[in-house]
Amino acid sequence: MIYKKFGDIELSALGFGTMRLPIKGEDFAEIDLDAAQEMVDLAIERGVNYFDTAWGYHNGQSEIAVGKLLKKYLRDSFYLASKFPGYDLANMDKVEEIFEKQLDKCGVRYFDFYLFHNVCEMNIDAYLDEKYGIFEYLMKQKQDGRIRHLGFSGHGDMNVLRRFLEKYGKYMEFGQLQINYVDWEFQNAKEKVELLKSYNIPVWVMEPVRGGKLASLAPEDEKKLKSMRPGESVAAWAFRFLQGIPEVTVTLSGMSDMAQVKDNLKTFETEKPLDETELKTVFDIADKITGRVKLPCTACRYCTEHCPKGLDIPEIIKLYNEHRSTEDGFIAPMVFKSYAKEKLPSACVGCKSCEKVCPQLIKISDMMKDFSARLNESAWFKK
Repeated sequence: MIYKKFGDIELSALGFGTMRLPIKGEDFAEIDLDAAQEMVDLAIERGVNYFDTAWGYHNGQSEIAVGKLLKKYLRDSFYLASKFPGYDLANMDKVEEIFEKQLDKCGVRYFDFYLFHNVCEMNIDAYLDEKYGIFEYLMKQKQDGRIRHLGFSGHGDMNVLRRFLEKYGKYMEFGQLQINYVDWEFQNAKEKVELLKSYNIPVWVMEPVRGGKLASLAPEDEKKLKSMRPGESVAAWAFRFLQGIPEVTVTLSGMSDMAQVKDNLKTFETEKPLDETELKTVFDIADKITGRVKLPCTACRYCTEHCPKGLDIPEIIKLYNEHRSTEDGFIAPMVFKSYAKEKLPSACVGCKSCEKVCPQLIKISDMMKDFSARLNESAWFKK
């Protein structure tokens, strides 16, 4: 196992994420503890010492399961991370109640690492609002030794992260970002890493294989990767990409079965970052993945000058591209929860004034209709 220095401790470069543990049947809340125990035992045997859970994972059952899975191990033999669930604004005034329950659910007296969960457009104002006392409370827990290291995870755009770090950056010991070779450019992961670097904040990685999508590519792409590194799995390429980013300390992988555990353990035995030719190859694959659904907006903003509803069309198109590329993921719906109703895609009246001046000839009105329909089907948007 590769280890990375973090202060005076050594963390396994591979972190065990518990958002996608094996389940029984179709019920996401019914975790298969026997299968998960075998996975955890092998991971620990092979050197993994970082485990990540959260309040909402597996419909609230992940923290309970993690407590059971780690119970037989000495508390100082592993590092446990959990998070304050600010992705739900109803939780903002419940930080003390939730934190105490989390300790109880995990069966521990302290968390080694604790995060502001999912700093994004939807919750940034609340996270920065001192009336909720979230930062003050978590800092008090750190002073009392119930939180050893405080950090954050962020899916928000650069402006959101800047706002968060301007207020709390000097107190953050680590930052967790969505980084993979698709999102390096597509979601500005490269810029976000540089932003954290400017604050001397080490980087944790989430979604390294984009929810499993980078573990299963188009046949022609898989064949290309296999020809270049015959001994590597397709998923390993995503991790090797991250090994070339010096700011990365821990890479989390939400493993669902023993095969994934074994493959990841093999990958993290050695550091073999991608060379320049290999980087070009994965970036070409990334372009193909995003290009399948990407609308070619250049943000010239001619459209906004002609929109009678004053919609931020380039920003909506950017979110539409993200939403389609992630097969209707959660980021765009959460961003739109911060929007006024009259600024949502559904506010488009279909006048097509924007289309008459679009140099890229984008069918903006069709996109707005499609986006509205997709959002209406999104559980994240309905929450």
